[in-house]
Amino acid sequence: MKKSNEEKTLTRAEMEIMTILWDNGAAMSTHSIIERLPEPKPAYSTIATFLKILTNKGFIDHKKAEASSKTFLFFPLISRAEYTSQFMKEVKSTFFGNSFKSMLRFFAEREEIEDDELKEIMELIKK
Repeated sequence: MKKSNEEKTLTRAEMEIMTILWDNGAAMSTHSIIERLPEPKPAYSTIATFLKILTNKGFIDHKKAEASSKTFLFFPLISRAEYTSQFMKEVKSTFFGNSFKSMLRFFAEREEIEDDELKEIMELIKK
């Protein structure tokens, strides 16, 4: 059974490609994506495989650059905010029994929060 977008997560390599697509804000060719990756650059075929996986997972789609072109341009079907929301809901459900309070307590106890950050968090909670 195929998972819905809410149940899908990105691997580290997939996230790297999605971040490039999100940051670019426009459809990109495989070569353009590779140019933005850090050294050592992966092989074209490796990135093409990841793009196929992301397409099959429903995170991206593609279109031809021009009608007569063999070049495809890839673009996200989900925004970074949508993915982050889905991912954090899954984290909350899986690790914190679907309790926002438990999740917040976990981070509050493990993070060194500056006073100004704490004030800002309290203001957000009050709203």
